[in-house]
Amino acid sequence: MPDMTNAIRNTISISLFNRGLAGQVFEDVKRTGAKVVIKNNAPECVLLAPDEYVKLMDEVNDARLLALAAERMANFDASTIMSEAEVLKELGITADDLADANKVEIE
Repeated sequence: MPDMTNAIRNTISISLFNRGLAGQVFEDVKRTGAKVVIKNNAPECVLLAPDEYVKLMDEVNDARLLALAAERMANFDASTIMSEAEVLKELGITADDLADANKVEIE
C-alpha cells in the first residue's frame, strides 16, 4: 500500500498562494523537496527547487544520450571506420592547415 503520509506531505493547495503564503511554500520546497500543487482537487503543477530541476534535466539528457549511444552501437559497422588521415585527405585538410588553426582570431 502506498505511503499516504508521504503523499499528503508533498501536496499543497493553490489557496496558500492566494493567501499570500508563496514565500513560505517556496522555503518549504527548498527545505523538503518537490511539492504537488492541488487546484480543484486535482494536481495542477509540481514545484521544484532550481537545483533539483537542473539535476533532473541532467539525468534526462544523460538517459537520452545513453539511448542514442546504444542505438549507434547496435548499428555499428566496423567496415565504415575511417582513419584520421583518410578523413583529412577526404576533406582536403593538410598538416599546415591544422598547425595554423590555433592562429585564427574570432571577433
